[in-house]
Amino acid sequence: MRTGNEPTTARSPLRMRFWLSVWGVVWTVAGTAAFALTGHPGWALACGMLFLVVVADLLFVVRHIRQGAHYQPGRDVPPYEPPADRR
Repeated sequence: MRTGNEPTTARSPLRMRFWLSVWGVVWTVAGTAAFALTGHPGWALACGMLFLVVVADLLFVVRHIRQGAHYQPGRDVPPYEPPADRR
């Protein structure tokens, strides 16, 4: 619900999430390879599954970045009325 007091320049930290996801991809690939080479298949599987989660997050972030900015109402748009209290 819009109350009218949201920051007009608020932005989502998508670029930061993108680079953190890239960092996560690097570490999960390295972890999977290291655990697989040292004979720890359980830990290699855990790192591999975490790799899938990180890649999915990376894809969502890239999708949101490519969508661009969305419409944000300006100062001339009045705030929405709060819903009526139904008792």
